[in-house]
Amino acid sequence: MNWILKQGEWRDLADKVAAGQRIDESEALRLFETKDLHVLGALATLANRRKNGNRASFIVNRYINYSNYCILSCQFCAFARKKRDADGFQYTVEEITAMAREALSVGITELHIVGGLHPSLPFSYYLDMLRALKQVDSRLQLKCFTAIEVLHLAWLGKRSTEQTLRELKEAGLDSLTGGGAEIFQPAVRQAIARGKESAEEYLAVHRAWHRMGGRSTCTMLYGHVETVADRVDHLRRLRELQDETRGFVGFVPLAYHPENNRIGVPHPPTGFDSLRTIAVSRVYLDNFDHITAYWVGLGLKLAQVALNFGADDLHGTIFDERIFHMAGATSPQQQTIEAMSKAIREAGLVPRQRDTFYQPIRDWPLEPEQAPDAVLV
Repeated sequence: MNWILKQGEWRDLADKVAAGQRIDESEALRLFETKDLHVLGALATLANRRKNGNRASFIVNRYINYSNYCILSCQFCAFARKKRDADGFQYTVEEITAMAREALSVGITELHIVGGLHPSLPFSYYLDMLRALKQVDSRLQLKCFTAIEVLHLAWLGKRSTEQTLRELKEAGLDSLTGGGAEIFQPAVRQAIARGKESAEEYLAVHRAWHRMGGRSTCTMLYGHVETVADRVDHLRRLRELQDETRGFVGFVPLAYHPENNRIGVPHPPTGFDSLRTIAVSRVYLDNFDHITAYWVGLGLKLAQVALNFGADDLHGTIFDERIFHMAGATSPQQQTIEAMSKAIREAGLVPRQRDTFYQPIRDWPLEPEQAPDAVLV
């Protein structure tokens, strides 16, 4: 055990983490309130190494936003547009399949597809899109739609949530995305995303998907008007659903970007705040195997540091990410496989390319000179 954790103040939590025991909400708050990043990093690393050893992963993927037209007007969102706006867009199924073919030529294994709640696209559009993409390559994993999009599609198609998910799955949907969770606390949700689905509705969509054998990720948007107690409440609800379904494959904390929206936040998330949030998430979410440091929101350098604060994944190579960049992110639009594996090696870990469900595809050696190529798993 790290010598820092042998000190009396933290020995009780260190003993719990080392034994694989669960911490409670008061202990999570205690971790959020400490200013000692060394302790947080040591505890989170202890928890992460029990689950993932010395490996960290990434996925080779592409983002496609089929449209940014949306009937909602979430206060924090810089992505959504109305039909009257000059910079709104929507793609045809043919345009989306052309993007998929182009991305397949560079070796992607996943398409990550989300959009706004389009005011007029019919339910058949979404089914046709999934079917067409599976025809491009049946092995391509389709990670699509947030919980609020699923509820919107159920309304469009005059179907139950369960029937909507069943038809999407039959058309080719492999995984739900985790977007839209924001913060579950009702007053905060009202302040940043008025009109969006409730926490209970978000969780109900994922519960229904898990019950039919589906898997998904989940998220938390932090660093706006919420308190750390609100963050712990959010994590608690996710942990409870995971206890029930075991359907989440990973958790992705998302740092809020204050530019280009209607929420005035004088002090957006700092590097310290991001690292402590990832660390506490790793220690508290004991029933989650994977915690992702989302480099698009953090920048690759801070995401690399987060690999020693509980994260074991850097998300994807990504191409054409729009949602965070329209909100003010200044990170690149994509990363290469080489950049991702190098960032992981420099953090002292072994790079692994994964699929949508965090299953291994390729392993790289710790040092590039040890072998010229990755090893297929």
